[in-house]
Amino acid sequence: MTVPSALSTLDASRLTPNAPLAPFTTFQIGGPADWLYDATSADDLAAAITAARHGGLPWFVLGLGANVLIGDRGVRGLVIRNRAAAHTISPDGVLWSESGAVVQELVLETVRGGWSGLEHYIGIPSTVGGALWQNLHFLSPAPERERTMFISEVFADCDILSAEGERKTVDADYIRFGYDDTVFHHRRDVVLSARFRLTKDDPARLHRILQENLSWRGSRHPWLGIHPSAGSIFQKIEGVGAGRLIDQCGLKGFRVGDAQISHIHANIMVNLGRASAADVRALIAHAQQAVRERFGYELTPEIGFIGEF
Repeated sequence: MTVPSALSTLDASRLTPNAPLAPFTTFQIGGPADWLYDATSADDLAAAITAARHGGLPWFVLGLGANVLIGDRGVRGLVIRNRAAAHTISPDGVLWSESGAVVQELVLETVRGGWSGLEHYIGIPSTVGGALWQNLHFLSPAPERERTMFISEVFADCDILSAEGERKTVDADYIRFGYDDTVFHHRRDVVLSARFRLTKDDPARLHRILQENLSWRGSRHPWLGIHPSAGSIFQKIEGVGAGRLIDQCGLKGFRVGDAQISHIHANIMVNLGRASAADVRALIAHAQQAVRERFGYELTPEIGFIGEF
């Protein structure tokens, strides 16, 4: 394939035509991207987006590929795989990280150094950019902190490439953190790097929190290494629970093709091996119809549907 002129400024060694995307998602589902580019720094990420914008080429930034379902027919234009992962921790506990850094790796590094703030998010597949996009959160199981922890609690500011093409630093007021919602759901701004304020703590205590959270999560979520998934499929219904409604419809274990509603958590759908995006979409529609007919609630997907189905 001939490289589009819009992409001629990018490093050709990191530009792949007709690239399958399934291996780069936690669902292990998805057709090919016309072009896949590995961005290895914040500057590189900004340059790739700018090149696509100026050339009128559709583009999409892919982190760890969690919380998305990519269509069987793939994605037109340019998919930018965000691998910008440089990071530092200052003596006063300010973590600076590029947006492609994997949160789990940052959790382990900060805990080893006795820095508290990220330990609650162990086991959740996300990059820094994805964490800010969804205001990453975790319901802590420990009695002394039995509440939902949000990444916004330790957020300081971040550098973005705005929808208008401007690089600037923005704070929490700009991002408008909500539950599974931020400004990034509503504008095509992209996080390039971010800063978080951490506090000193006892590494032994932090390791205990890691173990508690991993144990709690492992008992309630299917293991990605065995049953790939995109995490929770439907948005939270306050006071009711989407998963509880699906479970009460008797749908745990129900499958379409190789897509199945998990036996462990009814708001998670898993890939048993060869599931297609069409299988998942049909399973989503079945769950929505069952809940609507029995309880009158409308289940709204919270995952992103990317590409052509």
